[in-house]
Amino acid sequence: MTAANEEGFALFDSPIGCCAIAWGPGGIRALDLPEETAAATAERVRWRAPGASETVPPPEVQLVIDAVVGQLSGTELDLGWVRLDMEGLPLFHRRVYEVARAIPAGRTLTYGEVARQMGAPRAARAVGQALGRNPFPVVVPCHRVVAAGGGLGGFSAHGGTSTKERLLAIEGWQ
Repeated sequence: MTAANEEGFALFDSPIGCCAIAWGPGGIRALDLPEETAAATAERVRWRAPGASETVPPPEVQLVIDAVVGQLSGTELDLGWVRLDMEGLPLFHRRVYEVARAIPAGRTLTYGEVARQMGAPRAARAVGQALGRNPFPVVVPCHRVVAAGGGLGGFSAHGGTSTKERLLAIEGWQ
């Protein structure tokens, strides 16, 4: 992704708090929503991207940061152009993330609907597990996948379902 094929991570401010992003030659390696503190957010991104050092993001990563801040402000609602490094992720997870990335802002699908779109109608629970391990929240909008019957379902980021509800509200979901 960078001219020097470097790996790195950076913390950045957003409308919902301090987020983190990690990158490498294959694209964005991780994006982390705010934890209780900036130090906890940095610790989480270091865990997701071992070997990455904190540094100033290169211009192409800064574009992603600006877009994520826009998303969290409710202005930039399509992050489908962001190149993600999914190497090492299970194929099933990659397929789940592809379906989730196609959900428009302000809309939701249920875990079962995602499973059916993948051609695996009995895999709703596995879809939920894959989304719970999503290393790219917001870019892979796992918050747009909800439980059947109108419930929110789970959310693995700090704050749980209240964070999920906040992300959906930013997008105008009701």
